[in-house]
Amino acid sequence: MRYLHTMVRVNDLDASLKFYRDLLGLVETSRMENEKGRFTLVFLAAPGDVDRAKAEKAPLVELTYNWDTEDYPGGRNFGHLAYRVDNIYETCQRLADAGVTINRPPRCGHMAFVRSPDGISIELLQEGEDLPPAEPWLSMENTGSW
Repeated sequence: MRYLHTMVRVNDLDASLKFYRDLLGLVETSRMENEKGRFTLVFLAAPGDVDRAKAEKAPLVELTYNWDTEDYPGGRNFGHLAYRVDNIYETCQRLADAGVTINRPPRCGHMAFVRSPDGISIELLQEGEDLPPAEPWLSMENTGSW
């Protein structure tokens, strides 16, 4: 398993970049604009981690800017922790066997979400190529929120 990033939702991307990049000194490592989903993702790393970030090994902060206005009450602006795993199906099965609810099953063989006992959303991402879709995950519905 490898730690990837922490996601924070932001209301004003320019103001957030001024804080995280210009004032705090983080370095923008990548940016993705998704017109269909109507959001922008900006990934930032600490200056000492920039070389590692190019190799996708640095811990990153993901700023998520949803183009449509939305308030984030009750700490909803904090999104999730993300980890890359060797086998998403085996990881989810081990968690489910221990009583953990799989909030967003890995139907696509790529991504799943679970929650910690304290309600922190955890994103699990498949290392390398996506695994072929497989049951029981393929037929499983989402549960709760993530």
